[in-house]
Amino acid sequence: MTAYDDQNLFAKILRGEIPCFEVFRDDRSLAFLDIMPRAPGHTLVIPRAPARGILDIAEDDLAAVARTAKRIALAAMKAFDAEGIILQQFSEPASGQVVLHLHMHVMPVRAGVELLPAQTRKEDMAVLADHAKRMIAALGS
Repeated sequence: MTAYDDQNLFAKILRGEIPCFEVFRDDRSLAFLDIMPRAPGHTLVIPRAPARGILDIAEDDLAAVARTAKRIALAAMKAFDAEGIILQQFSEPASGQVVLHLHMHVMPVRAGVELLPAQTRKEDMAVLADHAKRMIAALGS
């Protein structure tokens, strides 16, 4: 397996070199909005530790990401009046992984509303700012 590249996009976000719409952070994970969401509230949950994917992450760090993903899912259900949640994780390019830092996609969904195709449309920054506020409020309640 290829070594972790500390110059990947999410590593730069973790170091504060690239801004993000952060909605949650603890000592082991970070959750922020996807700027090309497939649904309103599409959030990415990543470990703060370096890991390409599920194949090389420490079990404790994976457990922390999973706990945060559940917390984000519950908040997204509330913030976006969702009827369900899609949770996705891809490891290695052959699976469809684009950024080689482990991440879980948390996407709130409603019956009859299709997801946008992946990586096709960058969302307006004002919309993302509003979605972040909604998620942060839902996480606090």
